[in-house]
Amino acid sequence: MLHGLMVVNAFLKTNKFDDIYHTLSVAAEKEEIHLDVLTNAEVTAQLCTGVFSAEAFDFCLFWDKDVQLAMLLEQEGMRLFNSADAIRKCDDKALTWLSLRGDSSIRMPETILAPKTFSNIGYPHMDFLESIADTFGFPVVVKECFGSFGQQVYLAENMEELRALTKQHQGTPLLFQKPVAESMGRDVRINVVGERIVASILRHSNNGDFRSNLTLGGSMEPYTPTEAEAQLALGTVKRLGLDYAGVDVLFGQEGPILCEVNSNAHFKTTLECTGVNMADDIMRHIKTSIKREKK
Repeated sequence: MLHGLMVVNAFLKTNKFDDIYHTLSVAAEKEEIHLDVLTNAEVTAQLCTGVFSAEAFDFCLFWDKDVQLAMLLEQEGMRLFNSADAIRKCDDKALTWLSLRGDSSIRMPETILAPKTFSNIGYPHMDFLESIADTFGFPVVVKECFGSFGQQVYLAENMEELRALTKQHQGTPLLFQKPVAESMGRDVRINVVGERIVASILRHSNNGDFRSNLTLGGSMEPYTPTEAEAQLALGTVKRLGLDYAGVDVLFGQEGPILCEVNSNAHFKTTLECTGVNMADDIMRHIKTSIKREKK
């Protein structure tokens, strides 16, 4: 029997997250995998006091974004699903864009990174916004580089709003994007495990919001990706080195466009919509991968 460690965040105490952890634990049991669940705070404390034993586990299901801890565990010799590098590239939207921009097969929205500043300094001037407005026109999508559930994504309809949003979030890593007009208020979440698409849903806003995230009140329905959408999702996951992910795809006029990649996708909405339990696929993938890698 395989013995795994699942690392979860110590401070995300909500029913939504607890339900995800429980579903993953049940899926592990189905595959005859013994799965210990520890928080990132517990594992960090054990590592720092020398009582953590990486040899006790066959793998780590790292269901968190604590990249420094993920790197520590890899330095201890643990096999992580997903890897620290893959999580890092997905968690930071600027790094996602930078990691993929050289691949012509992966289309992304036109993007400009905000120049770095510091919270105690801010932007004494915002001349750089003029070139963003000249390049994209309006509206402009403003994204915090770190964020989830669509809650750190904003739309500036004019220069006044662009300046206000930038000032409001100065010191926070930001990027600016040209909206994909054909996809405003709708996108596709394609869930990938290994090199296979396991389930997809179409998400769309019901209240006129340009974001389609279900947490913000959107609705969903089962969806079958086109060949181009499927190849975009699979190519993205492979390029980023992910074992599993939720890939958000926009409807571009000339074909699908990558929006975001989620290394720890909240798959319960997909389960509710499609009946496909991504947790089962993840645990089967882990079991197969560990057995193959030990040969």
